[in-house]
Amino acid sequence: MKKYIPFIKKPPVVAVIRLSGMIATGARGQLNDAALAPVIERAFRKGKPQAVALVINSPGGSPVQSSLITARIRRLADEKELPVYAFVEDVAASGGYWLATAADEIYADESSILGSIGVISAGFGLTRLIEKIGVERRVYTAGKSKSMLDPFRPEDPDDIKRLKTLQDDIHDAFKQQVTTRRAAKLPTNEDLFTGDIWLGRAAIEKGLADGIGHVVPVMKQKYGDEVQFRAHGPRRSILGRFGLRLGTDAIAAIEERAEFARFGL
Repeated sequence: MKKYIPFIKKPPVVAVIRLSGMIATGARGQLNDAALAPVIERAFRKGKPQAVALVINSPGGSPVQSSLITARIRRLADEKELPVYAFVEDVAASGGYWLATAADEIYADESSILGSIGVISAGFGLTRLIEKIGVERRVYTAGKSKSMLDPFRPEDPDDIKRLKTLQDDIHDAFKQQVTTRRAAKLPTNEDLFTGDIWLGRAAIEKGLADGIGHVVPVMKQKYGDEVQFRAHGPRRSILGRFGLRLGTDAIAAIEERAEFARFGL
C-alpha cells in the first residue's frame, strides 16, 4: 500500500529485459528489432526506472538486427539518461556480444562465454550430387553476379572474393561498435577481433567485461536491498505458451539449437 501513499519514498526500480535466443529477422521467439521495439520502449518509459538491466543469452545471428536492437537501446538510454547494465548468462557471442555493448557495464558468470567478434558464412556445395542423380541445373540471370554462391554450381573465385569483401565490411562495423563502446577498457597490444571466445574472468582481463556478477546481487549492491525488478519481454502466442512451434518456427528452433551447440551449450 505504501507505494500509493504520497510523500513516502518509493523503492528504486530496475527494468529487466531478457534477450535470449538467436538474433534473426521475422521468426517468432527469436530476437529482432521489430519484436523487441515495444518491449524496449516499455522498459525505458514505464514506471520511472533507475536503470535498465539486459539479461543476455544469445549465440548471435543477424548483424543488422544486432545493430538495430543495440542502437535502439542506446538512443533510449541517452534520451532518458539511464544507466544500462548487461548480465551474460551462458553465452553472449558474435551478435550476442554486440547486444552486450549496448550496456555501460557488462557482467558475466565465471563460466559465461563472451566474444566471437567475427563474421561467418556457411553453406553446402551440391554440384557432385546433382551430377550423380542426373539433374541439370538451369539458371538465367540479368547481371553477372545475380547467382553468386549458387550451391548447385561450382565455386567461383570471384564470388568468394565478393563475399569476403562483404564480410570484411560487416566485421569492420562490429569492431567499430566494440572499440567505441569499450573504449579505454580494451588492451592496445592484442587483437580481440579474430572470432575467438573467452570465459568470464578471461573476458574481464581482455576488457570485454567489467566484472563477475548476476543481475539481482549486483543491482542490490548498486541500488540497495529494497530495489524492485520489473521484467519486460515479448508476449508469447497461445501456441508458444504450450511449447508448440509450427512450420518456420520449428525450423528456426533447430537453427537456434545448432547455433548454441557451436559453443558446447
